[in-house]
Amino acid sequence: MTTHAGSCHCGQVAFEVEGNFGGAMVCNCSYCRRAGHMLAFTTPEHFKLKTPQKDVSVYLFNKQAINHYFCANCGISTHGGGVAPDGKQMVAVNLRCVPDIDLDALEIQKFDGANL
Repeated sequence: MTTHAGSCHCGQVAFEVEGNFGGAMVCNCSYCRRAGHMLAFTTPEHFKLKTPQKDVSVYLFNKQAINHYFCANCGISTHGGGVAPDGKQMVAVNLRCVPDIDLDALEIQKFDGANL
């Protein structure tokens, strides 16, 4: 497994994620559509926040089941977290925040979050 470094635009929120990412999910919910996320999912043991959690802002909406983390300085949404449908903790990484990922090479899976 490859370790990738990622961050928001200004670098205030930084992380590492382990994985081989060949695809991403693009959701059309009101938040993801506006933010332009390209998400890949992993487990907490494969994600390491390099920034102290207290320095990361969080946004909750709708059912308030997913923590959407972002930088309060530059506004970029880096990752999210919550419980997956199988009941396990998950981390959703915005692959647009991982410079060494070739976004054009990703297989895109569309998710209809607008109609949940």
